[in-house]
Amino acid sequence: MLSSDEIKPMLTVKDVAHLLHIHVNTARRWSDQGIIKSYRITRRGDRRFRREDIMRYLAEFNESSFEEDTPRERKSAYKFPVDMSKR
Repeated sequence: MLSSDEIKPMLTVKDVAHLLHIHVNTARRWSDQGIIKSYRITRRGDRRFRREDIMRYLAEFNESSFEEDTPRERKSAYKFPVDMSKR
């Protein structure tokens, strides 16, 4: 069993949106789609995220986006996982 010292605080939707530089509704949508892992708490079903899961997502995403691009094509270090050109 975990002691209270071992329990790490979890992130809110607002925290995740701030870390990823996205809108809170995008964080909710990505959570619903399974793009980022979330946990539902309370009877209301509030979302919480583990910092480790978000950091893992960023590492995997950055690794895959750099593998796909050649240095000439790369315009930005950050790319959205959704094709924004179809909006």
